[in-house]
Amino acid sequence: MKCPFCGKLKNKVIDSRLNKQKDTIRRRRKCLQCSRRFTTYEHKEDVQVVIIKKDGRREIFNRSKIKTGILKACEKTNLSTNSIEEFIDNLERELIDSGEQEIASTLIGEKIMHWLHSQDDVAYVRFASVYKEFKSIDDFIIELQKLLKKSENVKSNG
Repeated sequence: MKCPFCGKLKNKVIDSRLNKQKDTIRRRRKCLQCSRRFTTYEHKEDVQVVIIKKDGRREIFNRSKIKTGILKACEKTNLSTNSIEEFIDNLERELIDSGEQEIASTLIGEKIMHWLHSQDDVAYVRFASVYKEFKSIDDFIIELQKLLKKSENVKSNG
């Protein structure tokens, strides 16, 4: 494993733990060159799920692409990396357990949006702006009005 800080390959494992579902190993490592610590996750590879993109292209499910998109949406929010990892673990397991070999990217996008909507409004709007391909400020305003209406309904029913 290459150190993300100095790029050297020599490191040692300090701690290893299985997640709750026992399908992911979290390892804390220490670089023997720069002495910095970092975390790696090992996931077993089950069935390869093929994602059907909006334009009809097909590609293998790539959890790191999903994580990158979610992390961008969640920058400067209070969502922890652990909660994001847990969500992606659950999403990946759900896709594999569905038994479907091909899944539409829109289904995955909707699941991500639903989760972000329940976690953080700012992250949700950021993700939605890319996922729904907002073309103008009006698109943002419409989405924000929906959030405001939801917030007002919660306050009036609370």
